[in-house]
Amino acid sequence: MDQSKKTMRHFYCRDVLWETFEQMANDFDCSIDYLINEAMRFYARSKNYQAGSPSSQNLPAPQPANGPSVMPPSPPRPRAPTPAPPAAAAAAVEARRAPAPPPSLPRPPRTTPAPPNPRVTPEPIAAAGPTLFLVFNNQRIPIDKDQFIIGRGSKTSDLAIKDGNISRKHAAVIRRNGMFYIKDLGSTNGIDYKGMRIDNKRIDEGDIFHICDYELRFTYR
Repeated sequence: MDQSKKTMRHFYCRDVLWETFEQMANDFDCSIDYLINEAMRFYARSKNYQAGSPSSQNLPAPQPANGPSVMPPSPPRPRAPTPAPPAAAAAAVEARRAPAPPPSLPRPPRTTPAPPNPRVTPEPIAAAGPTLFLVFNNQRIPIDKDQFIIGRGSKTSDLAIKDGNISRKHAAVIRRNGMFYIKDLGSTNGIDYKGMRIDNKRIDEGDIFHICDYELRFTYR
């Protein structure tokens, strides 16, 4: 076999390795082919395979552009594989690596379920605070909700007043912490109290408010 014969080969190479070989070829003033052949030869010898020397292949030794001749550094020898541990030692290593099993928890004693409690009818809760009544057109209307709407809309109001001057949602009586307040809901004509237009006010016993031409009187009695 002619050890000096060369044949064009095609292989895939990592980009970082090729860049390293390009830099080495530039530093040693030799070709990348020479470096690859030398790397392959050294690797074959490290694995106890017969490979020709550079002299037998008629490959020139690398010569730098200036200065004495410098041989390219030998590739690092592969580390010898670590011998496998004996079976007993390997079992001990695996036993140390394996997580310890969780401690077994004692089984809780069996208990007899308690008989269901007899149904108890809850006592009615007393209403917080006194009951407020709205007197309108000689009608006494209890305020029994947290927000009582006064306005023109029959479907959106608790007290509907059919008058074009009344807004669809004109005012509201609001219950808060056992106390009642009247509040304007952004109406056009507002709420009057003692001749003054107000935005909101706490409702006291006997307070009289006016919405347009309609009187609203409130009492807790």
